Amino acid sequence: QVQLVESGGGLVQTGGSLRLSCAAPGSTFIGYVMGWVRQAPGKEREFVAAISYIGSVTRYADSVKGRFTISRDNAKKTVYLQMNSLQAEDTAVYYCSARPRGGVPEHSYEYDYWGQGTPVTVSS
Repeated sequence: QVQLVESGGGLVQTGGSLRLSCAAPGSTFIGYVMGWVRQAPGKEREFVAAISYIGSVTRYADSVKGRFTISRDNAKKTVYLQMNSLQAEDTAVYYCSARPRGGVPEHSYEYDYWGQGTPVTVSS
């Protein structure tokens, strides 16, 4: 079992930036591939980004490439999502996710553990 605790969401204007954090205290953090998934109101969960257990491989949804950056600090057992040039379409609840090592999937259903989510609202 992996406990994931997200933080950093909030309200931001179009074009602004936010950094989300996800801590995994008490876990063998380096043993997990980490990801971010989001769910907008009335829509299905959507893969956003993922990172391999040592950070050498990253994956991004086409909709966020060039604007979002995923990173991790294994010593702090934390994964981050830096979000720049935010747009109204980025408004959603963002969930941190984890799966044991074995590829860096780009589908939300391939992740086994989830945080409680942190809301991001982008206003124009």
